[in-house]
Amino acid sequence: MVKACEGLGQIEVIAPEQNASGTSNSLTLGRPLSVFSAANGFRYVNGTPSDCVHVALTGLLGYKPDLVLSGINNGANMGDDTLYSGTVAAATEGYLFGIPSIAFSQVEKGWGHLDAAAALARQVVEQVIQGGLDKAFLLNVNIPNRADALSLPRRVTRLGRRHASEPVIKQQSPRGETIYWIGPAGDAREAGAGTDFHATAAGEVSITPLQVDLTHHAVLPEWAARLGQKA
Repeated sequence: MVKACEGLGQIEVIAPEQNASGTSNSLTLGRPLSVFSAANGFRYVNGTPSDCVHVALTGLLGYKPDLVLSGINNGANMGDDTLYSGTVAAATEGYLFGIPSIAFSQVEKGWGHLDAAAALARQVVEQVIQGGLDKAFLLNVNIPNRADALSLPRRVTRLGRRHASEPVIKQQSPRGETIYWIGPAGDAREAGAGTDFHATAAGEVSITPLQVDLTHHAVLPEWAARLGQKA
């Protein structure tokens, strides 16, 4: 991603020290965080993706960047996955601070055709910059693992839905204790036309605008009546 975006402006890299899949929007509050510098000048944090963006924006950088980019993730972040994704969470943290933010993921794991995905990501960033960065937005981009990713159709989509996750996997530890691994994600349940699942299955790049407001606005009157809210 960094190499692909060279020349678009000053780039700062603040990344998690290790894989942080499934960390969602968690911030590390029970211990202090440390920031380290790699030999290439990139900085990394011993925390979550949200920690990285939060620390960067509230003290590390000393200025407000124009754009926050997260990824490219090794595997899809579509449908319900976005609630758990550390990649999407990092972009969300930027959005919460009023900065245009984009999360990028490849649909399949394994890093197949990563260079093509990076080239596509750069083109999306260029289009976004050309359209203006005067107001915050949050985009979730999922890219098929294909050599021709740059020429694939791009579809603005909504999030699909998954079935419930598969059961946990039980194992015995060397001490004879039962341990549990979180099971695989469920299959797509709502994957019709217009969803991110449908677009990527059709060989298209899915671009989903996201928002943070979780309020179920349509049922506010129902719950006000049910719980006896007084005027």
